[in-house]
Amino acid sequence: MTAPMLESYVAGRWFAATDDGARIADAVTGETVVRVSSTGLDVPAMLDHARTVGGPALRELTFHQRAGLLKQLGLRLMADKDELYTLSHRTGATDRDSAVDIDGGFGTVLSYASKARRELPDDTVVLDGAVEPLGKRGTFAGQHLWTPMRGVAVQINAFNFPVWGFLEKLAPAFLAGVPTIVKPASQTAYLTEAVVRRIVESGLLPEGTVQLLSGSAAGVLDQLTGQDLVFFTGSAHTARKLRSTPSVVANSVRFNAEADSLNCSVLGPDATPDTPEFELFVKQLVTEMTVKAGQKCTAIRRALVPRELMDDVVEATRAKLAEVVIGAPGADGVTMGALASVDQRQEVLRAVKALRGVAELVAGDPDDFEVVGADKDRGAFLPPMLLRCDDLAAAEPHDVEAFGPVSTLLPYDGVAHAVELAARGQGSLVGSIVTHDEGVAREFVLGAAHQHGRILVLDRDDARENTGHGSPLPVLVHGGPGRAGGGEELGGIRGVLHHMQRTAVQASPDMLTAIGGRWVTGARRNDDGVHPFRKSLAVLRIGDSVTAGPRAVTLEDIEHFAEFTGDTFYAHMDEAAAAANPLFGGRVAHGYLIVSWAAGLFVDPDPGPVLANYGVDNLRFLTPVKPGEELTVTLTCKQISPRGGAEHGEVRWDAVVVNTEGSPVATYDVLTMVAKTWPPADGRQ
Repeated sequence: MTAPMLESYVAGRWFAATDDGARIADAVTGETVVRVSSTGLDVPAMLDHARTVGGPALRELTFHQRAGLLKQLGLRLMADKDELYTLSHRTGATDRDSAVDIDGGFGTVLSYASKARRELPDDTVVLDGAVEPLGKRGTFAGQHLWTPMRGVAVQINAFNFPVWGFLEKLAPAFLAGVPTIVKPASQTAYLTEAVVRRIVESGLLPEGTVQLLSGSAAGVLDQLTGQDLVFFTGSAHTARKLRSTPSVVANSVRFNAEADSLNCSVLGPDATPDTPEFELFVKQLVTEMTVKAGQKCTAIRRALVPRELMDDVVEATRAKLAEVVIGAPGADGVTMGALASVDQRQEVLRAVKALRGVAELVAGDPDDFEVVGADKDRGAFLPPMLLRCDDLAAAEPHDVEAFGPVSTLLPYDGVAHAVELAARGQGSLVGSIVTHDEGVAREFVLGAAHQHGRILVLDRDDARENTGHGSPLPVLVHGGPGRAGGGEELGGIRGVLHHMQRTAVQASPDMLTAIGGRWVTGARRNDDGVHPFRKSLAVLRIGDSVTAGPRAVTLEDIEHFAEFTGDTFYAHMDEAAAAANPLFGGRVAHGYLIVSWAAGLFVDPDPGPVLANYGVDNLRFLTPVKPGEELTVTLTCKQISPRGGAEHGEVRWDAVVVNTEGSPVATYDVLTMVAKTWPPADGRQ
């Protein structure tokens, strides 16, 4: 029976090539799973559909609306993961490997959805930083803002993470308002296709926001413009080739690459065999060698060990590796599955041969190992292999990446030497150091950070919660300099901003307020006689304000506040000492007394749409307030953020307290929860 042709999702329909395509084999049994080809696929139609259908549909939604859809999608996908696990077994992945890929991918979607709701506005534009005054009179200012690119994000992924690899790129692109074309590696594309099919069937994401290209991506990059982006995961050689595509160069297409990485893990000099750190190091090393059969761009390829501890590490690691059971995913007792393909196994063996020219194989024999539940000769199996290289002049351990269950032990003499060896990787996605010595940790991290995108410091204190050397996290940057590609993915909201254009806008305060949706100092205020705290979100507008005061400050007030709070700092209670300080020149009021009084001036006391005050941001005390001065406060609605699915939203208020001369003495933002309507729909007050 002929294996089915893997389909692509193009311009709103599923497409299957009519030629024979390339055969994709089961990594465990060698049987054909699917055939794959992109012959006849209409690439221009894909790009046009993304730009003219997907992009506009996404840009109609706010960040919060996009986040809501991602949350629904993540939960929907989680419910179907058991079927995906079964399919994942055919890639050689065990249940543990599948959890990293499948659960990790779905979890990344949910993480981005949550973070976007917390940190992005319920709007379609992101303001970047504070307003920059550009004129002396306050009528001309500048504001940086982010808006989505008007193109398509083309992601070209590697074979080792067919689910997480595309979802960790899709989530930030979707949040940014940029549609995606997913091009998975053919060897495991059938798992990617299964997830994309579920996304399409869910109907949750607007049409055109996600398309799938199964097979060759030839011709796609040739048609990209300066508004498009490329996110690539794979070899450094392929990254260089794609980066040099004439259209990519000519149009300055944003190209983010995650490429080769000979990551290192360092055993600290304090981590002797009688310490918890020694055991943590060995356990982490074995884990990184065996999860996904070592097919991780973040796996430990070089293990740096104090010279005097090399024999101890060899013995302990060899014993731990002896517990690994290799075989068919799902078979009883199996803890490590197959590599993704027989071709990949041959690539690893070629790399190991090069490494064995300078290093001794101390654990794992590729010619003599047992496999449970499968035919060793038909599947893409290898044992975990540990090498020891005492020749520190050898280049191979720092140049040759065996993309499989392989790691090389190297001795070092002192932390500075470990930093030097780490740098010989020429740029890495991740490094780690296992130490309980804070001085060692600081010396290594500050010495090696310039060559690493991420560094894990592992010790007994964070061991229970640490996510591991090889685990990229949605909230932290995933990428690295040099050989690692020079790119960045993930990183929380940074990952969203990669897909957006930062623009400096120069205008009057009124124009900046209108464009950015946030009140700017100097812009119009609206004091219509109705206290803004009496306004629900349905009627409240940016710029609505109230001015209250004045209230005189007396010496008795200052002394009462000091006695009541216990804040008897000399500037408030000791006239001679305060007068001797040129900052004060005499006794002054407490800063928190000023803020408290300001609240007493502007707060409307009766029940109303303002439900709660939940914080103060950016509080600054600018000028000391002395007894006898009067205070006035102006409160202005600065930003309104409705919460989807809730009966309230968040309002940020600009607060300015001035003294008798009108000089600001305190500035800050007040944060409140405000009802969307008032009285509430349920009639409660």
